Amino acid sequence: MNGFFSIAGLRRLRVMTWKELLQLLRDTALMVFFLYSFTGDIYVAASGVSMQLRDAALAVLDGDRSFASRELASRFQPPYFKPAGEAASPDASLRLLDRGDAMAVLDIPPRFEERLTRGEQVPVQLQVDTTNSVLGFLASSYAAQIVGRYAGEVAMLREGLAGSGGPMIEAETRIWYNPNQYDPWFMGISELLTVVTLFSILLPAAAMVREKERGTIEQLMVTPLTPFQILFPKVIAMTLAIVAGTAIALFGVLGPVFDLPMRGSLAAFFLITALYVFTTAGLGLLAATVSRNLAQVGMLTIVILMPMLLLSGAWTPLEAMPPWMRLAAGFSPLHYYLDSAYGILLKGAGMDLLWDSVLAMGALGVTIFGIGMARFNRQFG
Repeated sequence: MNGFFSIAGLRRLRVMTWKELLQLLRDTALMVFFLYSFTGDIYVAASGVSMQLRDAALAVLDGDRSFASRELASRFQPPYFKPAGEAASPDASLRLLDRGDAMAVLDIPPRFEERLTRGEQVPVQLQVDTTNSVLGFLASSYAAQIVGRYAGEVAMLREGLAGSGGPMIEAETRIWYNPNQYDPWFMGISELLTVVTLFSILLPAAAMVREKERGTIEQLMVTPLTPFQILFPKVIAMTLAIVAGTAIALFGVLGPVFDLPMRGSLAAFFLITALYVFTTAGLGLLAATVSRNLAQVGMLTIVILMPMLLLSGAWTPLEAMPPWMRLAAGFSPLHYYLDSAYGILLKGAGMDLLWDSVLAMGALGVTIFGIGMARFNRQFG
């Protein structure tokens, strides 16, 4: 880095950064993919992906056909469930599940009302199509709550406690930061962070490999430029492009279309985004040192991206992971960026709460970039 902060060094940095931006803008296919990812892809993810149960088709196999059985079946209503008719027999209920005409079948046994009246315990079966395990789990959970609430009401009526003002426990749930559990907020931010991660790896790697394919890297090495002055402008240029794409996603899609609140400091968010891009760009430069063409860069990007996503906590909470995976998540920059992004945008958190995540991200960035620099020096030094 000798002379990097001199007038000549800063001029070289400016010229090389502008060169990288021009090369990126001239790559039409990559720019179309870039713009779509920060607009159309985020819109589709926010509007089309839901982690909540909505209008699950439920058929009823009523073996009792009594007032009590009809009352229980009537409790399964929108927005969670929608009626899908009746099944005439157990075999017919299985066919409904197999064909996908119903997601769940409520099986009410014969003599249901009679046994309830006598105070007996009556098992009720719910058959659930768990092809989609998340929605299947939600369907069984909501169904258990509905049946449990109905059983409690029946028990109170039998004991003559209904309306008597007897002791009751009532749970009140208060949801913070996203009180309506509006999926587009979570899914939109999650997809934005995924896109930022993808291009933080892909763009610097593609810029470096493009130099290798065209043979211009050797020309750069014989100039007065140092390896740092060759690599760092690529990171700066791609950081500027990705931060601009993030601004387009926030102010062009998530804000006006989905009313994302953005409660915290946007300046802090963009600064942390720039730091995260620098951190992840080191992985791209590492990939470029072992790749010979853009196709190999694309494959290595996927190999690097998927573990980062799985260890970030976006899809699986860290508390649900085995201990060794929670330890490995500490080496994923996306894990810290996720905490910072959700903390700023949805919670309004400041740097006093996020400093540890930012510090860990910066330490990872310096380490990864240093390793990439060392490999570049060995390869072309």
